[in-house]
Amino acid sequence: MTTVPVESVPFSDLLRQPAETAERLAHTRAVRLRRRDSADLLLMSADRAEAEADVIDLTTRLLAGVAQRHPAIVHELLPSVLPWVRFLPPEGVAELSTEFVATAEAAASIGNTAAISQLLAEWRHTAEIYADPNLHRALTSQPLGDFGAVPRPGNAA
Repeated sequence: MTTVPVESVPFSDLLRQPAETAERLAHTRAVRLRRRDSADLLLMSADRAEAEADVIDLTTRLLAGVAQRHPAIVHELLPSVLPWVRFLPPEGVAELSTEFVATAEAAASIGNTAAISQLLAEWRHTAEIYADPNLHRALTSQPLGDFGAVPRPGNAA
């Protein structure tokens, strides 16, 4: 599978030469606008962004449907798709599988995948802890270990 490259230019190119910078979209998927003091931006045609969003939505809904009919399949495939999952204990992999499908389905329904990215980042960090026995021991032993649930602000006794 070949992918169309993303071209990268300084943000100032867009300011100095807006038509030329936008014209780059004729031969690239998107233009990455590099900024010095902030996160980079991505310039993409609206048609392409909508098409990609449609594909993500369809893929997510298909995955959720397959996972609902055959829940074990996501659990079985996660280690080959996300190799760091192998560091999680079996119950963690099961929990990740369930959370991933539910979050992906919900995220697709609102057209915002940020929650999926957050979920994966959190589980990846959990896997990093399990991968390092010294770190895992330090974070799970008393007195530095898990102190249990944290009460919601305003509900403290």
